[in-house]
Amino acid sequence: MTAARRLSHVSYVSDLRVVLRGRDFRRLFGTRLVSQFSDGIFQFAVGGYTFFSPEKQATATAIAAGLAVLLLPYSVLGPFVGVFIDRWSRRQILVVAPIVRGTLLVLTAAFLVAGASDTVFYAAALAVLGVNRFFLAALGASLPHVVPADRLMIANSVTPTSGTVVTFVGAGVGFLLRTAYGADASGTALLLVTSGVVFGLSALIARTMRRELLGPPYDPSRPPAHEVVRDVVTGLVDGARHIVSRRSAAAALGALGTHRLLYGMSIALVVMIYRYYFTTDTEVALRGITMVLVTSGAGYFAAALITPWASERFGIENWVPAMLAACGLLELLLCLPFHQWGFLAGGFVLGVGGQSIKICTDTVVQRDIDDVYLGRVFSIYDMLFNGMTVLGAVIAAALLPPNGKSYAALAVITAVYALGALGYRLIVPTPSPASVGTSKSA
Repeated sequence: MTAARRLSHVSYVSDLRVVLRGRDFRRLFGTRLVSQFSDGIFQFAVGGYTFFSPEKQATATAIAAGLAVLLLPYSVLGPFVGVFIDRWSRRQILVVAPIVRGTLLVLTAAFLVAGASDTVFYAAALAVLGVNRFFLAALGASLPHVVPADRLMIANSVTPTSGTVVTFVGAGVGFLLRTAYGADASGTALLLVTSGVVFGLSALIARTMRRELLGPPYDPSRPPAHEVVRDVVTGLVDGARHIVSRRSAAAALGALGTHRLLYGMSIALVVMIYRYYFTTDTEVALRGITMVLVTSGAGYFAAALITPWASERFGIENWVPAMLAACGLLELLLCLPFHQWGFLAGGFVLGVGGQSIKICTDTVVQRDIDDVYLGRVFSIYDMLFNGMTVLGAVIAAALLPPNGKSYAALAVITAVYALGALGYRLIVPTPSPASVGTSKSA
């Protein structure tokens, strides 16, 4: 395992060095890193205000609302932003979006200081995330314009990992800044302004690139945007039908949706437990939640090392239901005593299991879905991933007591994980030894 970890680290560093040789890639990469660092501060500010403000009583319903604010814009807007990303100058999107977002963050901060209602705060946060969805889509569409075709796979492998790491770092800086600024509304407002200023720096980096560098090329025969938006809806329906016709892909997406539903329930349960059962001090609770996030993040990285070997050794058809069953059983055993160490260990387990299922689902979708449907299927994938998380938090809001300690909720989570594993196994039976050998040799 140590050798595998070392090889993974060396591969990542060497891949990054290869793509960093390109000047335009370095500029686009810098734009991404600065923006996602700002995202980490912003997400921590929203989560801290929603769940851990001393003057607010965080309920399971508020947790569901907070997750909806953070996740749903990506699902709802995702299938449609490409229509405009393929029409507007992507370099200009990278320059203008940070300015718009920074302005919205300053306005949101002003609303907070003025004592605006939560509805106003959430509406402003949704607007910020909507702008960010365009920004991230423009980053993704711009990548092929700044790296050679033979290095595109390398660039696609290192940029998301780097962005995720920087987002975690931004959240950590947000935690430190909250300590300095204060935990009240004024402190949250300062965090939002800081995030806006940092995000604005990404516009300065993007501005160093030529306006025409990132595309798209002008195409006078391109159909009007309103026609394409209508076609997006039709395309999503066609994509869903295609998924149903591919049993392995449908089962993998079902497994992913099951995990995200129960992950959303688990998030709500953990926040409520730390907020009201383990302590009534919001800052102590926030530190506890931060440690759970750390162990969960460690699980995500461990899954990246374990899953390629495990899926080759046991087969995706066996590994996915095993991860579902393990998440359900271990979460029950670790968390049932309702001790903090159990939730720390549970965070690691869900990190490993959830990311393993996601990696396997990515592989199955890319392998079994026809190429002409991939874009539409991944749009459905994105909506499922985030939407089921929010739905899980909504269900938890109906189950959890005020202090979050609920044996019933843990039992439901375990039972649904088991049903998900069983359902996957019924849809995707274990392949015969001959077919496994054929698949591996291919």
